[in-house]
Amino acid sequence: MSPKKFWTILVTAAVTLVGGVLALNFMPSETQIETRLTRQYDTDDAQFRRSLGVLLGPPIVEGNKVEVLLNGDQIFPAMLEAIRAAKKTITFETYIYWSGSIGQEFTDALIERARAGVKVHVMLDFMGSLKLDLAQIDAMKGAGVQVQRYHKPVWWKLARLNNRTHRKLLVIDGKVGFTGGVGIADQWRGNAQDKDHWRDTHFRIEGPVVGQVQAVFNDNWTKATGTVLDGADYFPALQHAGDMPAQMFSSSPTGGAESMHLMYLMAITSARKTIDLAAAYFVPDDLTIRTLIEAAKRGVRVRILMPGEIIDSDLVKAASRERWGELLAAGVKLAEYQPTMYHVKALIVDNLLVSVGSTNFDNRSFSINDEANLNILHEGFAREQTAIFEDDWRRSNQVTKAEFRERPWWQRLTTGLASLVGAQL
Repeated sequence: MSPKKFWTILVTAAVTLVGGVLALNFMPSETQIETRLTRQYDTDDAQFRRSLGVLLGPPIVEGNKVEVLLNGDQIFPAMLEAIRAAKKTITFETYIYWSGSIGQEFTDALIERARAGVKVHVMLDFMGSLKLDLAQIDAMKGAGVQVQRYHKPVWWKLARLNNRTHRKLLVIDGKVGFTGGVGIADQWRGNAQDKDHWRDTHFRIEGPVVGQVQAVFNDNWTKATGTVLDGADYFPALQHAGDMPAQMFSSSPTGGAESMHLMYLMAITSARKTIDLAAAYFVPDDLTIRTLIEAAKRGVRVRILMPGEIIDSDLVKAASRERWGELLAAGVKLAEYQPTMYHVKALIVDNLLVSVGSTNFDNRSFSINDEANLNILHEGFAREQTAIFEDDWRRSNQVTKAEFRERPWWQRLTTGLASLVGAQL
């Protein structure tokens, strides 16, 4: 065989291998929802609650307390205080964990608790933690922290490289939980006071639903390590801590990727009066667009709040604009947050249902990533979240039909190009 032919065969084989890996990563893992839902009940109907807990699961449990934490000045001290108070176990799963001042504070707190005899389990997404100094990981492991990096590239898992854990979960002693949108990076510090300090919301949870939060963490820990975390240190008996019915809802390509999508579609279809959506990344599919438009046309006030010019992904911004015209024409109100990057992920429906957590309003969250959302059915909590949404809305610029029609040519061009890869955003 001539050298030229040898290299031709080698390059062809390499291209075929890479192409096959890419195809496996970008192909949908399951049959996607294609038919819009039939409206059968309102959000305050008992059937809506039954469907959330039976059709989608897990069950909605009573007796919970959920406390809202706004921006890094409230979020990080609460999480660190809980970690430092841990007596038995800490389970922590996150997408972003970077080197920096806040990353070092979390590393130091986890190390201190591990050395004190607390069983500490940390699940970091491999891609999301690429900016974490390996010395910090080694220091945690050296102190006894069990650190697992989710879907670290190895040859037998190449087909799963595109599947990331985007979940943000922290559970202390099986009794106190946290979830929301925050990442462990200095961008989230402060109080959203300027473009270098992001706007985000996180939640502190007590009550029986914390057991469900722990179970969601356990799901990926078991997949990644083969070890099941069980017993009273992880799943203690939990007493009522408040009056909020709640469920911890999760999805992943290996266990029902479309269930999160379905949950959002059910909530939008059941809406009777209002839908307020805080969306850090808003790139909905055709079915979701149609469902939002139908809600607006039957008289539901639909407001969607997104990042403005300050955003960490211009590609997402461009792809998002592709569908704005249809939404605006149907009466959907769109606004762009101005002070800084807007990273909040929350859905509020009819001043009753609040869904918060890691899920973005895009195909990556609905079909590709591992996600987790806390659903709360409580009028008082919904009113509180609506007031926060209203405050963010006042700091935003509303998009008008005229402004959208008159957008510059380069925006039209980038929007069209970005829409070609919208399914991966």
